[in-house]
Amino acid sequence: MTDQLEPMPTDWQRALAVVAHPDDLEYGCAAAVAGWTDGGRDITYLLATRGEAGIDTLEPERCAPLREQEQRASAAVVGVSRVEFLDHRDGVIEYGIGLRRDIAAAVRRHRPELVITLNHRDTWGGVAWNTPDHRAVGRATLDAAADAGNRWIFPELTEQGLEPWDGVRWVAVAGSATPTHAVDATAGLERSVQSLLAHRTYIEVLTDQDPEAYCRNFLTGNAQASAGRFGGRPAVTFELLAR
Repeated sequence: MTDQLEPMPTDWQRALAVVAHPDDLEYGCAAAVAGWTDGGRDITYLLATRGEAGIDTLEPERCAPLREQEQRASAAVVGVSRVEFLDHRDGVIEYGIGLRRDIAAAVRRHRPELVITLNHRDTWGGVAWNTPDHRAVGRATLDAAADAGNRWIFPELTEQGLEPWDGVRWVAVAGSATPTHAVDATAGLERSVQSLLAHRTYIEVLTDQDPEAYCRNFLTGNAQASAGRFGGRPAVTFELLAR
């Protein structure tokens, strides 16, 4: 593709990033997050699971607290201090009313202008099948961004003191095969490598490569691959959906 990517909007202050698992954001957009927090923007991470089914050699009850700890350390590297977990079951998240309600509640609680999620489509660019968890959480996030602004959807949230929030202006999908916008990754790229590397327990069972070399090669390769569509600058790409 030769179409140039547009810069992401900058006229916002708060963002909520909603994904299925620990490490999803680090594979997708941590360099962009680092740049945003450097600029004083407030970003919250919301994870549907604790990634407890992600390591074959660790039972879920041992894996969950370890992956939570690594996710909090990973977020801190790029300036994010607020990390929340919904405790849906890793690997078997179901798209439905309960998931939409949980995410809508978080949108009402944090009142973001920008919501970020991960590729919700069936495949990764038509070459690899996406996971059920990614598809369910991504689609529910797109719907919950609108649900949060309607007081007659999930009225129980209002009864709990969570007033409707119709201030979400965009949903940005990381990892999309059809990106429209991008963020210059230059300033945040090194921190994104360290942020992904913070998931060391997971990375070490995922690859036989040196963990730091694996993280660096993956993230710098992706950022450079998008440079041709973003003025030659290494980039984190998003499909931006306006509301």
